[in-house]
Amino acid sequence: MDLNLTGKTAVVTGASKGIGLAVTRALLSEGANVVAGARSHGAELSDLSALGSLHPVEVDLSTPDGPAGLVAEAVRQFGGVDILVNNVGGVTVRVDGFLAITDEDWERTLTINFLSAVRTTRAALPYLLERAPATIVTVSSVNSFLPDPTVIDYCAAKGALTNFSKSLSKEFGPRGIRVNTVSPGPVETALWLGDDGVAATVAKAAGGQATDVVAQASAGVPTGRFTRAEEVADLVTLLASGRAGNVTGSDFVIDGGLITTL
Repeated sequence: MDLNLTGKTAVVTGASKGIGLAVTRALLSEGANVVAGARSHGAELSDLSALGSLHPVEVDLSTPDGPAGLVAEAVRQFGGVDILVNNVGGVTVRVDGFLAITDEDWERTLTINFLSAVRTTRAALPYLLERAPATIVTVSSVNSFLPDPTVIDYCAAKGALTNFSKSLSKEFGPRGIRVNTVSPGPVETALWLGDDGVAATVAKAAGGQATDVVAQASAGVPTGRFTRAEEVADLVTLLASGRAGNVTGSDFVIDGGLITTL
């Protein structure tokens, strides 16, 4: 299936690893120009330049000016923006409970998981409107509607993010901008599987092994495994393309059947 993305310009946040890296790879493979924003660029992101037109930008998206700077660099490099993928995010497992979470913790979580997307979207929308029809795809989480006290601040931030995206779709749909969210369950990335990831943190607090935490989490998924970053990226890329031309204001869950409610 040709997604007709050749020559389109996409801005991807949190592009140096995990889902963001996979999205960058998928968009490049479809012929898009990709402006890849991340705090630092590893070898994996640099290697993707062989696939197509990649422009990495080192930027701290948790700062008030970082998102606008990223968008400005995209416009300088490619003349505009057709696609925005809000992906940057992070989670801290709160093993000590709600009462141990400080204002600074809340601010940090809300900034990276919610405000960074708000700021990037605000900066990109004038350029997206110039190129309409254009698209925004935001990576949220099943935790936007699946509250979990061990990641209570992350859940709140992702809930706000999904609500924000739905509201945007209503305002800008009539002006040619489609806005959708993708909500993964557990994904095979460092967020879950890294040395300081969810599995390792939970295991350390319980005096167990990270592999056992992963096995238990996988057992609760009907498919018996975590989602792969490439699978999320394929869904994001489809939604970013014109082949999903009348899809907006929707949230797409990709979780191996973890969520059992309708």
